[in-house]
This record gives sequence, structure tokens and C-alpha cells, in this order.
Amino acid sequence: MSLIAPPHATNADGQPRRVGVELEFAGIGPIQAARLVEMTFGGHVEKHSAHRLQVTGTPWGVFHIELDSKYVHPDEQLLDRARTTDGQPPGFGEHLRASVHSRTREWLGDMVAGLVPTEIVCPPLPWDELARLDELFTALRSHGAEGTDASLLYGFGLHLNPEIPSAEVESVLAYLRAYLILADWLRDEIVVDVTRDMLPHTRPFHSDYTCRVLAADYRPTLQSLIDDYLLANPTRNRELDLLPLFAWVMPDHPNALLRETLVKPRPTYHYRLPNAALSDPEWGVSVEWNRWAEVERLAADPDRLAERSAAYRNHLAQPTLSRWLDSLRHWMRH
Repeated sequence: MSLIAPPHATNADGQPRRVGVELEFAGIGPIQAARLVEMTFGGHVEKHSAHRLQVTGTPWGVFHIELDSKYVHPDEQLLDRARTTDGQPPGFGEHLRASVHSRTREWLGDMVAGLVPTEIVCPPLPWDELARLDELFTALRSHGAEGTDASLLYGFGLHLNPEIPSAEVESVLAYLRAYLILADWLRDEIVVDVTRDMLPHTRPFHSDYTCRVLAADYRPTLQSLIDDYLLANPTRNRELDLLPLFAWVMPDHPNALLRETLVKPRPTYHYRLPNAALSDPEWGVSVEWNRWAEVERLAADPDRLAERSAAYRNHLAQPTLSRWLDSLRHWMRH
């Protein structure tokens, strides 16, 4: 599948925009997944602990592969204390404690491997090379990797992290508006898995916040845009998570949420809505990028964005029953 080019193909430095990709799945563990990355793209597997590995030396950088739970990995601070104490080798007690800790975490990882997903975090790729990742997805699929629809217990997803073309508030606001307008369409296209929809990770934005952001007279500064977002969305659990971007663009912001361990500052839009549809041989990164590209297109067209913003606000102003009937008519047509 050919990739749709974004209207803004380069970043603020004139370099091709890059996209980070994260994939969750079951069926195969981190060691086998790392070997498949190595077989597909070259590089070298490095084992950091029983359930955490890296593949270094690929054309784009380092792939990180692990079981997606902090409780199955050794505590690095504890291990550091066991390695040295005031410049001296650790005593027998510290060594034993670290050994038992590592073995316990390894055992726990072995026990939950069927429930906790394996996650591959890819290095950022230039947007026009994203289709290369579909080769890896094919290899995972052929070796038994299971995606979202393989079990009701699987709430697995694919996350895209497109690099921002600009950190100016006008650009960030345009992307946010475009996403809010297209969120329902994206959910309809993706057919978001029922388990993922029940979990908090992909919660939609509230209609009150959407109406405020889409208002024609909403012209925030970057500070007030961030403040408004945090007030209405004090959580990482949004289908488009802007916390990593806001933590990067304003590192001195006083809100503690932007300094949480799991919020990693980066100049990207953290889009976490898609399923990990590995059971579909036609599905891959290319499919989800091309869906996201509609957000890019709308954000880059000020006239159409203003028109769609007004129309969507009018839609949200309708009584709930009228909007529900509109949705039913849409489903019946399709």
C-alpha cells in the first residue's frame, strides 16, 4: 500500500518528519520478537533482562522489545545499589537481594507472559519509509503473533507518534481541531475493538471541551492551550494524548502531570486509537498512517478546517437522541 504524503512533509529544521511506532501483541515473547526484528532489519540483539531486549544497529536506530509491565522487569535503582556502595563492591547481602529480586521479576514475567502483551517500540522512521515496518508485521504474523481480536482479554493497540511540523500554537491548535472533528470517523474506520473501548487508554474527548476548542473565537496562547487541555483532560488516557508534546514544548510548566514517569517529553502527537489488527493480512502501519493522514490534510487547510469546525459544533449542539439517530442512519448506509 502506498503512503499518503502529509501536506507538511518536513519539520521545523527542514528535515523529513519522522514517526515513532509502538505495537502490542501476544503469542510470541520478547526474545522471539527481537530475533524477528533482527532477521527483518539486521542489527544485533542485546538482552538487558529476561523480558527486556534491544535490537541495535538497524538502519533507523534501536528497537526496544519487552513485556509491557514494569513489574516484570528488575528495578534498575535497586540493581545499581547492589553493584557498588560508596565505590566499594557490594556485600553478600546486597548481592543476594539483587539476585532474588531479578529472579522474582523474571518468574513473574514468565507467569504473566500470556496476559501481558509483548511491546515493540520502534525508532522514529522518516514518514516515507513507514511501509518498511509492514515487513516486520508480516514476520510477526507468520510466527504466531496475535493481535487485538484474538481474545476478549486483548486490549492491544498500535500507537503512532508523528513528529510535529511546528511547535507554534497555531499549528498545534489546528491539529487538535482536525483530530476532534475526525475522531468519530476514525473510530468508525478502525472499528475500535470492544475491549479496548472499555479500557481507559483510548477515552474520547468530552463534547464540552471539543466545542470550546472548535469555537471560532478560541485563540489561545500556547500556555493557555496547555492549561485548558490539562484542566479538561487531567489524564494520559486520551485517544490523542498531548501530554508528551506539552511536556516537551513547555518543560517548566508547573502541572505535575507533565512530569510523571510515564509521560516522556517528545515533539510528537501521541495517537493511540488503532487496534493491533495482526489477524488481517492486509493491515499494517501503512493502513493506519493513511487514516491519520486525513487529520494532517484537514489541519493544513484553514478554510475547510473552519467550515468543518462550525459544522461539527452544530452537530454537537443537537439533542443526544438526534445525534444517535444520525449515527444509526450512517451505520445503516454502510
